[in-house]
Amino acid sequence: MRLLIVGTLSGQVSTAAKIAIARGAKVSQVDSVERGMEALRGGKGADLVMVDVGLDVGALVDGLRAERIHVPVVACGIGTDSAAAVRAIKAGAKEYIPLPPEPELIAAVLAAVTEESSAIVFKDPAMADTLRLADRVAASDASILITGESGTGKELMARYIHAKSKRAGASIICVNCAAIPDNLLESELFGHEKGAFTGAVARRVGKFEEADGGTLFLDELGEMDLRLQAKLLRAIQERVIDRVGGTTPIKVDIRILASTNRDLEAEVRAGRFREDLYFRLNVVTLRLPPLRARPADIEVLADHFLRKYAEANGAEAREIAPEAKAMLRAHAWRGNVRELENTIHRAVLLSKGPTVGPEAIVLQGATRADDRPAPAAAYSGAPAAAQAAPGGPKPGLVGRTVEDVERELIIDTLNHCLGNRTHAANILGISIRTLRNKLKIYSDQGFAPPPPQGGEPRAAF
Repeated sequence: MRLLIVGTLSGQVSTAAKIAIARGAKVSQVDSVERGMEALRGGKGADLVMVDVGLDVGALVDGLRAERIHVPVVACGIGTDSAAAVRAIKAGAKEYIPLPPEPELIAAVLAAVTEESSAIVFKDPAMADTLRLADRVAASDASILITGESGTGKELMARYIHAKSKRAGASIICVNCAAIPDNLLESELFGHEKGAFTGAVARRVGKFEEADGGTLFLDELGEMDLRLQAKLLRAIQERVIDRVGGTTPIKVDIRILASTNRDLEAEVRAGRFREDLYFRLNVVTLRLPPLRARPADIEVLADHFLRKYAEANGAEAREIAPEAKAMLRAHAWRGNVRELENTIHRAVLLSKGPTVGPEAIVLQGATRADDRPAPAAAYSGAPAAAQAAPGGPKPGLVGRTVEDVERELIIDTLNHCLGNRTHAANILGISIRTLRNKLKIYSDQGFAPPPPQGGEPRAAF
């Protein structure tokens, strides 16, 4: 993990840096907010920024937001200065670390904010087969395409491959291609020169340069615009990039991993994805099985998430009651591991007894039996007791507008995901940008969408 300290490296801040280094972090330091922004623009990168509350925390957070540099910020200062702590949190810092620092607190903040583990929890033979293939190809520099439904853990698999590769000592840089507007994604990937476009206040190094010597993971690559795909193809083939507004080609040494939940062969046939880029990326394909195809993993993952969120919420360590486990095994898990993670997180918050019982397991959607294909008679229009007549109205929907039903579906899904926009967008099958646009419309109409609860945790196994 890369930690950037913004402030004078002396006294208690120096002690915090030494603790972070002892915990495995790579620490760099600058003495001002301006130099901190320069370091992040310049491609040194950071997974976490720790800033002295004596500096202008608000200016740092606002600068990062304005230049679309996505990195969490924590503030640190003398423990007795509660007013400074409040100001830092209001300015946008995710956490406040009182000084003198406690080693366990530093470790907890590093783990909670960055969640850098590449360990994969599994038991099912289907997942074991996938990991054996990943282990065989990890040491090479071959491009790998990771496919699978939303929520199966494609980013975690990319981190696992990087950790097993000969580039493990360098960084893995992740870019969510679906979460960045098309007109900004080119700058995010390749960087830009000062004045290249409105808002380009200084030269900024892109993710390709930031990943130099390491691994670049392109998440949800199938969402990328065709025009940008052509530039990406050249960068992958030649290992040379051009910054937006730049005139000098820049060589990079990177390994490319990519993921998608789309059928890229179908996208190629439909003209939405370049065939040459598909074959360039598809040296090796790793297909992550959906959770319903790896039933032996449901219980071990549930236990893993139970321990994780009990610790995160300061709750007692509990076990899952046999009746609750039966509910988990019977569910279809169309949202895969991400849905299971949210379900267990919610169960930790709702559970009151010595065990997590069925009353704390809130499930939505089909059971495993409901998820099986219907018998042929049902498709042919033959009578079925629980089925409406072919072409007949669905109970509760007739008389309502499409807009009304869509709004209810989106808000219900957000509630199910504890307000997590990214997870909800994946379950709904829409981009995060589309979801945010719709939520703005709903807010303007007086329908308040549920706020995120406890951040936007990454899906994990």
